[in-house]
Amino acid sequence: MRERTRLDASVSAVRKIESNLSDTIEILALAEAEGDNDMVAEAEAALNSMKEEAEKRQLESLLSGEVDANDAYLEINPGAGGTESQDWAEILLRMYMRWAERRGYKVSVQNRQDGEEAGIKSATIRISGEMAYGWSKTENGVHRLVRISPFDSNARRHTSFASVSVSPVIDDSIDIDIEEKDLRIDTYRSSGAGGQHVNTTDSAVRITHIPTNIAVACQSGRSQHKNKAEAMDMLKARLYELELQKREDEASAAHGDKSEIGWGHQIRSYVLHPYQMVKDARTAVENTDSAAVLDGDIDRFLEAALSHRIGGQKSSD
Repeated sequence: MRERTRLDASVSAVRKIESNLSDTIEILALAEAEGDNDMVAEAEAALNSMKEEAEKRQLESLLSGEVDANDAYLEINPGAGGTESQDWAEILLRMYMRWAERRGYKVSVQNRQDGEEAGIKSATIRISGEMAYGWSKTENGVHRLVRISPFDSNARRHTSFASVSVSPVIDDSIDIDIEEKDLRIDTYRSSGAGGQHVNTTDSAVRITHIPTNIAVACQSGRSQHKNKAEAMDMLKARLYELELQKREDEASAAHGDKSEIGWGHQIRSYVLHPYQMVKDARTAVENTDSAAVLDGDIDRFLEAALSHRIGGQKSSD
């Protein structure tokens, strides 16, 4: 039923574009015949808008991966640099939450560890909505910030890094076998808002997968049992994403391609001083309105990265 609903929505969107295109062409022809320049301008603007919508739908139609339609876990960790990097990680967290809200997605914070002075040491959010993973999956990698640090009394320019990891929320249709002996499970007290109960019980859960050294944590619920179940789901998502990355790297290596997507690779720079510029290292897409980007206006970057990634996969098939 979920797949049917998704397909119905896609077909309806295409039919709407077709209908609007037919109507607009008729209006344009009539306006040109009558010499109505204002109506011609309106019809041409409508055609440009439809072109953008059609390109977006075409891109969405290429999101046909096994888990592209699923929800996503997005984890952010600061790089070296203490408070400065931790503040940058929190700025990124806000950017992704605002982006998700703009798209009508639901966002829930699964885990958040605040820094001592400012920012975050780590955070994981769940983004729920149609194609949440498909749209956000290319954000995996390192994000670089250049700015005058608000934490430097000498007002010097600093460069900070933070890593972003995006994993698909796995449903029952995908079986991932995890052996109990490969897990280390720790419990601890939750931090942050949540009332007296949160601060007095060891309800937060951290699970480490020993063979891969992948660690996940959840403190969103009041129940340790619920947090453990959610953490296991997060671990499955990370292991599945690891396997997807391995397949992509193998395909790239087989065809002599260098993978530009993944951990340890800088994918985007956000420069706030001495000029304003956000530039994607993979696609060369730029935006001089850095404030808008950091407020969640990142669709141009996502669309370009998806086109680049899908194009690369096609050329290696």
